[in-house]
Amino acid sequence: MGQKDLSEKILADYNDVFADIVNVLVLEGRQRIDPDDLTATAVHSQYKADDGVLHEQERDVSKYWEKQKIHMSLFGIENQTDIEKNMPFRVIGYDGAAYRQQLLQKRKPVPVITLVLHFGTKERWNEPCSIKELLDIPGDLDKYVSDYSMHVFDIAWLTDEQLAMFESDFGIVANFFVQKRKNKDYVPDDKRIIQHVDEVLKLLSVMTGDNRYASILSFEKEEVITMCDVAERLEQRGIMRGIEQGIEQGIERGVQMGKMHLYRLVASGKLSVLDASQELEQTEEEFLDDMRKAGYGQEYWKERKNK
Repeated sequence: MGQKDLSEKILADYNDVFADIVNVLVLEGRQRIDPDDLTATAVHSQYKADDGVLHEQERDVSKYWEKQKIHMSLFGIENQTDIEKNMPFRVIGYDGAAYRQQLLQKRKPVPVITLVLHFGTKERWNEPCSIKELLDIPGDLDKYVSDYSMHVFDIAWLTDEQLAMFESDFGIVANFFVQKRKNKDYVPDDKRIIQHVDEVLKLLSVMTGDNRYASILSFEKEEVITMCDVAERLEQRGIMRGIEQGIEQGIERGVQMGKMHLYRLVASGKLSVLDASQELEQTEEEFLDDMRKAGYGQEYWKERKNK
């Protein structure tokens, strides 16, 4: 994909996925948010590709819930990065900017809710979730310092009951990370149909740091409809790569054996240096230098020296 911004949506951009995440994580499975009641806000960031490697440390998606007049946002924290200690400051900055934008638009402010989705599988979020936890405040001034808390969800630690509540592709993603936490060698076996194949595979690539998932998109992606298909494609790619490596190693070994044969012929006087060097498309000096490094024909060198 090279050095370019990807124009496709990220998974949580889709209203069905965004609504599903909030309905399960915030509303505990109650289907209160209808995807049709959500509209996108101006704030949005895309995945980026650098030298073919998908990466982005932080991404956010914002939606406006028209029915309840609430501005909601999601932050995704990449698995390969450290848990960010100062995340509460970033959240308050983000929320503050969202309120400021509303004021600039000269309309009645609506509540802003931000959720932090942590996809790490090694450990739960273990850094502060509030501003005060990050500050050294003299005891007599504590009551004058306003606190601000953020809401973090450890996706890989969701319960079976929570996983069963999801109705969108996010349920497939969440199950993947739960299983990865339990077994790092987990082979995807989810048979549910994926609605947004591109976005699911890119999310898995970004959050795991494993670009093989996104590379599947270079194949016939219409054939990939479940995580079982994903696992099959990964296995096929592994087999093909093994075959390619075997062929490459075989060719290299064949070339080396051919060189050794020429060295032996020259050392025994059965072939001239000129003919051998031409066979390898080398100068005579290059051929003799390689032959010497290979340790072939010490008697040949002694005889050559005495001439």
